[in-house]
Amino acid sequence: MWVVAAMVTMFCFGINNMIFKATSKSGLSKVHMQFFFNLTAFLIMLGYGLIKGFSTFNLITIVLGAIIGILNANGNIQMAKAFSKGPGSITSPLISTNTIIPILSAALIFHEHISLIQWIGIIVMLASAVVIQYTPGTGGVKIDYKPWMLHILLSVGSFGVLGILMKTSSHLQIDSINTLVCMYAGGALFLIINSLITKEEWHSEELKLGILIGCISVIGYSSYFFALNTGVASIVFPIVSLSCLVVVLGSCWLYKERLKAYQIIGVLTALFGIVLTKI
Repeated sequence: MWVVAAMVTMFCFGINNMIFKATSKSGLSKVHMQFFFNLTAFLIMLGYGLIKGFSTFNLITIVLGAIIGILNANGNIQMAKAFSKGPGSITSPLISTNTIIPILSAALIFHEHISLIQWIGIIVMLASAVVIQYTPGTGGVKIDYKPWMLHILLSVGSFGVLGILMKTSSHLQIDSINTLVCMYAGGALFLIINSLITKEEWHSEELKLGILIGCISVIGYSSYFFALNTGVASIVFPIVSLSCLVVVLGSCWLYKERLKAYQIIGVLTALFGIVLTKI
């Protein structure tokens, strides 16, 4: 069942990432969409927790959950900004290589075994990332290279550390409902502070999309914690990373994005590397 849960997370994250891609140049505030998404998810989890019953909250749960929420919000914001600077069919696979960070942590910190095939997959993903991001000065896909790469690196770092902290929460046997409530509350607080600083205009479309993303996120992260609690983290993380497939296929289909031959090879080998890590 934990493999199915990981695949549910993969599709939920892929759909949400595609929504971020579709709205990247719409003029809608990335911060406001994220705020409504976190607020919606917080209210859903709070209501569920009140009905089901919460476990005892403690400082570790609150702090750990809030940090996860802040990292998730920042990772999504940076990803949305990266989508506005370059094609989703390249951006999404690059960001999905963040799976390397929690996979390594699962081996080094939590002492999970990583097979030779999985190590090969990790190396393939790293090499593919180098190939995908390489853009010659003439021709090819239009990319605002420096800010694009900066946003990608910030997103990879945020999601990578988030994965480590989620595994830590699972390792400490913290109730996932408690963690999710603290996560979405921390994310919402972080985003409202960001909104006060940036002073962007509010739009009704941000509320509608935020509610949609929030509902999908609750399903995705609930499944994510279930998979981590009952399965093998070093396999769960790469399965979740396959969410980039949704964005890759969606970007090529909806936006008619065209890649150079070496970039197509890079995307395919990145996906192949992710598959190897779950064998």
